[in-house]
Amino acid sequence: MALELTQRARASRISPIRSMTAECARVGGVNLAQGVCDTPVPEPVRRAAQAAIEAGGNSYSRSEGAIELRRALAAKMRRDNRLEYDPESEIVVTSGATGAFYVVCQALLQPGDEVILFEPYYGYHRNTLEALGVVPRYVTLREPGFALPLGELEIALGPRTRAIVVNTPGNPSGKVWTRLELEALGAIARERDLFIFTDEVYEHFVFGGRKHLSPASLPGLRERTITMNALSKTFAITGWRIGWIAAERRFCEAFTGLHDLVYVCAPTPLQLACARGLEALDPEYYAAIAFEYERKRDQLCAALADAGLAPQVPDGSYFALADISRMPGADGDERALALLRESGVACVPGTAFWRDGDAHRIGRFCFGKTDPDLDEACRRLRNLQA
Repeated sequence: MALELTQRARASRISPIRSMTAECARVGGVNLAQGVCDTPVPEPVRRAAQAAIEAGGNSYSRSEGAIELRRALAAKMRRDNRLEYDPESEIVVTSGATGAFYVVCQALLQPGDEVILFEPYYGYHRNTLEALGVVPRYVTLREPGFALPLGELEIALGPRTRAIVVNTPGNPSGKVWTRLELEALGAIARERDLFIFTDEVYEHFVFGGRKHLSPASLPGLRERTITMNALSKTFAITGWRIGWIAAERRFCEAFTGLHDLVYVCAPTPLQLACARGLEALDPEYYAAIAFEYERKRDQLCAALADAGLAPQVPDGSYFALADISRMPGADGDERALALLRESGVACVPGTAFWRDGDAHRIGRFCFGKTDPDLDEACRRLRNLQA
């Protein structure tokens, strides 16, 4: 027998986000490609991490997470999402939201099952499904507005469909799903007995007076919704890998076992620090996120427009899509590299989020940056027109 990789390994791929980040570092550019969120970590969270380490909180936690964090997350979901979950049995702390998604897919999906992905999709969702032998069925959301095309969704559903993935606010689109859209999805999920998998990492990054709505909070959806989230963006701690799953007890028992098998536990002192942050930070902190990032959004979109790269102004997240088709190149990857070469600003080509079509016209730009870095990126973009 030849020594070969498995089909699972061959299906995995390095995200263009990573490759563009590496190329940006090589040429000394400003990285608006990877959503690293390099703004400051809140002081109570930093201090609590230091205190937890010094106090000796450095061994394994339980696989479902430290009870201090699970209780803080339950209180947060009650306050922000109008959802009641038992911290003892219905919340599992995970190694980031990507770890949460992997564990959920391992527990609830079989090879050959089908899952609805809305395009543009988050690349890790697609890649995880394919690595596990699950078949994505795509429903394309189109500019402007990325409204839900119910007719196309009905066509994509089949006898092997098991789940619908909802990312709100969306990465990369910035789409904030409306109540009417979520109610329509919920009706379909109930009729066909489907799971709803949600990724709500950008829940506090919503603009123009919009409000984030958790699908599980709608009537009749809690029992079939697997809510996934992380504190990576909210606390600017993308490298800490602190996420969680909220779901019914019978599912969380399986999630805990699989999380133990793959990750053992999320980093214990960082879990304790996040628990302290959730307890210490007042509502004004979360309101300030939306205010501050709306300002950053407007600054970047103005610079993109001035550079002749027409932006799609997002309603949420900290990403903006823009038309990079005026850059030279045969495809989206080459155009993104040309933009980096000519402006010194890195974006992610649309090939990370679409299969074709807009994959070669659109780039994704991150505005979750410090003010000096964002100022410099905007200056460089405007120089494209000089």
